[in-house]
Amino acid sequence: MKYTLITGASGGIGEALARKLAARKHNLVLVARSAQKLAILSKELMEKYGMQAEFITADLTKPEACFQVFEETQRQNWEIEMLVNNAGVGSGGEFAALSLQSELDLLQLNNASLLAMTHLFLQPMRRRKSGTIINVASMASFIPVPYMATYAASKAFVRSFTEALTQECKPLNIRVMLFAPGLTRTNFNESAGINNEKGAGLSSDYQTAPTQTPQEVADELLKALDSKKQFHISGSRNRFGARLAALLPNSLITRFMARSYRKKLGYL
Repeated sequence: MKYTLITGASGGIGEALARKLAARKHNLVLVARSAQKLAILSKELMEKYGMQAEFITADLTKPEACFQVFEETQRQNWEIEMLVNNAGVGSGGEFAALSLQSELDLLQLNNASLLAMTHLFLQPMRRRKSGTIINVASMASFIPVPYMATYAASKAFVRSFTEALTQECKPLNIRVMLFAPGLTRTNFNESAGINNEKGAGLSSDYQTAPTQTPQEVADELLKALDSKKQFHISGSRNRFGARLAALLPNSLITRFMARSYRKKLGYL
């Protein structure tokens, strides 16, 4: 039986995408840390849409977790036709003041685990000569972001890696899509530790900054997928912002953003 596997599926964009794919009768394998949330969501989707929803509890900040997820899908004979690498975490504030272990965990989740999941599930796709991989980056992938340095760099990796992999997979009949949402009203700020004055300094406060809902982002992702796009930025404001950023030198952008952050937090 064919399945779509979604990481980070217990909330936010991942959950919204799971609901919309279930409505399209996709069978799902949902991956996240919370077994309780995944069990409730899987049961609800099966009862409502009549498809199959499985789940695997895994903490993808642990290097071994990706192998455990892959081995479970192989053991259960779940054919992963589409992989959505959505799981990710952020951080914010002065880099030197942040927890080193938390920053390393961020890189493990956002980069190493995404790479491992892609590599593992790409092997059976290559043998079948079919499949789809969607890697979720961020608007932060387009520019270095002072006081969000590690997160932005991690998403720049996702962008570069995915754009290159897209071309490698073309002759194999495997679709690869890079999807870049902007600020979305999820628990991102809370988990990143910026649901405070840091968020205001980074212009990512949900109350004042332009945002999208997870449902709006999921709709855009599916529309881009249906249109066979290789790359899509969610939100017209974000698409304009990316075009503008491409015209300006990073040195100018980072200097402005750093001064703005320090000014908003009263450091100037």
